[in-house]
Amino acid sequence: MTRIHLGALVWLVAACGALDLHAARLRSPWDLSDVKLTDASYACPEPAHLSPDLATDGFYSDRKSSIIDPAKMKAYAASSGPYKRLGDEAVNAADAYRTTGSRAAAQCVLNLLSTAAADGVFTGKMSSRQAYYVQGWVIGAAAIAYLKIRDSGVVQPQSHAALAAWMKSVARQTIDFYAAAKPSGEAGNNHLYWAGVEIAAIAIATDDRNLFDWAVATYKNGVQQITPDGNLPLEMRRGQRALHYHLYAIAPLVYLAEFGKDNGIDLFGENDFALKRLVDRSIAGLNGSGYFDQQSDVPQDTPKGPPTAEEISWARIYVHHFPDPVISNLLAEATSLSYMYLGGLPPY
Repeated sequence: MTRIHLGALVWLVAACGALDLHAARLRSPWDLSDVKLTDASYACPEPAHLSPDLATDGFYSDRKSSIIDPAKMKAYAASSGPYKRLGDEAVNAADAYRTTGSRAAAQCVLNLLSTAAADGVFTGKMSSRQAYYVQGWVIGAAAIAYLKIRDSGVVQPQSHAALAAWMKSVARQTIDFYAAAKPSGEAGNNHLYWAGVEIAAIAIATDDRNLFDWAVATYKNGVQQITPDGNLPLEMRRGQRALHYHLYAIAPLVYLAEFGKDNGIDLFGENDFALKRLVDRSIAGLNGSGYFDQQSDVPQDTPKGPPTAEEISWARIYVHHFPDPVISNLLAEATSLSYMYLGGLPPY
């Protein structure tokens, strides 16, 4: 399939008027249901003070980024851990608010994110590509956590303004990073789609249509690459983790399609329902990886035990639109559907 350059897609979206819905506030799926405030208690962790800079590095030992180096992984976990903990704490509190109505939980999200904004977390120097990835995952999770509590009544205009300025500052860094990246790498593979989720969530939280256009373009870039038999060539290069990275790429694409739907854009049907082809192929791979073994020329690392939230939580949104008993069974087997990179629990 021909890959469309991201800049051209942004122009095409604007030129075609695909987002000519500008009268209403940008919406998220969490705007579709009300939460009644309660006095339920919530034990909020003390907000950590983190540096604006992030120094961390990758953890693979081979050129295909398919073999994890234990020593590198240990160093990565130590350096990125405090930043990921911010994401975990924010989405856990946001989900507590969504499930119990706890005013204290909503206030906790606000306190955690307001502290991070005041400290300028992620607005400084990112030391490596991996640092940019962590920046995107965590700020995206933070933005979704904010979307989950923004109508709770605890957010005042001054707090919103400070959070919006912080998130948009990080968003600009993300866009600059991908603008300079190679189309055969981060600017075309799953990392771009994850950046799309980050930017879409920030766009909705700040009602920024230009950012939303950019996020939509990342989705279009991804689904244009999906082949007729449902694979992503850039993810198939990942050797023994090709199946893993197909599932990993599906997650942000599903969320981007959902954000599009909530704002009047049919992204699920893009490129003749290419996302469905990708889902069908990847879910089949969970039941037998022969296709991926053959296409990647190496036996796949297949999941051990029930599917993890990383592998399957996106499917709660997917089956809401495309019921599938096989996928529903996998969801039922999962021990958790809360995945920090996706902002915690899915909306349905």
